[in-house]
Amino acid sequence: MPWWFWILLWIALIALSLLLHLTLGYRLFRKFMSTVHELGDAGKRFSNLSPVAETSDVEPSENRPRPGSAIFASPDQMRHDYLTAKAFRQEVRRQKRVKRKEERGQPQSLHDIEFR
Repeated sequence: MPWWFWILLWIALIALSLLLHLTLGYRLFRKFMSTVHELGDAGKRFSNLSPVAETSDVEPSENRPRPGSAIFASPDQMRHDYLTAKAFRQEVRRQKRVKRKEERGQPQSLHDIEFR
């Protein structure tokens, strides 16, 4: 084979490789831009939500400790606060469960009934 054939062969291989990379790059760019547009649409759709969305079953209290104050509190105080808050959350859930079962006409569980 003549020497110029090898030059043409390598030029063709490099051109095809360049064409493949440009095609893949273009497809990747199109997918990226479509993702960016969808993300922008999602941002517009969810920007209408209120910033203070209710995500908890516990109402926020006004006398809440400052963030970072737990570092300087005693372990006994933190344990007491944790157990108190846990009992409060359990009681709120129990009341909701009793109310829900009462609305549906379902029988109440014995450990949910208050004996007061």
